[in-house]
Amino acid sequence: MRKVISNTTPILSLFKLGKLDLLEKLYTTVIVPHAVWQEIENGKEGIYYQDLSGIPWIDIQSVQNRQSVQYLTDLDQGEAEVIVLAGETKADLVIIDETLGRSYAQHFGLTLTGILGVLLRAKKEGHLTLVGPLLDELREKGVWLNDQIIRKVLLSAGEKYLHLTLTESHPDVESVQNQE
Repeated sequence: MRKVISNTTPILSLFKLGKLDLLEKLYTTVIVPHAVWQEIENGKEGIYYQDLSGIPWIDIQSVQNRQSVQYLTDLDQGEAEVIVLAGETKADLVIIDETLGRSYAQHFGLTLTGILGVLLRAKKEGHLTLVGPLLDELREKGVWLNDQIIRKVLLSAGEKYLHLTLTESHPDVESVQNQE
């Protein structure tokens, strides 16, 4: 069985879409570091909250080497634990959306994807019919997605979904990049 570890943002995006079950369909079990679980718990008053501790295919784990997490000072606690736990468990895949976290994952030689890669894989495996409307929904619910990446995702998905309102890239807003 593949070892897959997810950061907070991809899980929150799937909460917003009502599609958290895609992770189980694609990966059977998903490991969530304790700090990621805590970040989600901190938002339990939010409208998209779900309690991960009650989901049988979610495996909440703590990192063994706490000192390693402290060395990743540029990252938030959840991202740092994803990367350290990936090394400790010899994970096959990490799911991270934030640019800096993805850079660190690549630096450490981890195989990674993000929410867009998850959606593309779900379509490829027949769990979704269309990706475009979900990208629209993510934008409507406050997830900022880079227009160029959206075009690449739609092309990869074989879609010409035109409802998306493409905006100009904004340098001050972190985008979801390189999701394939």
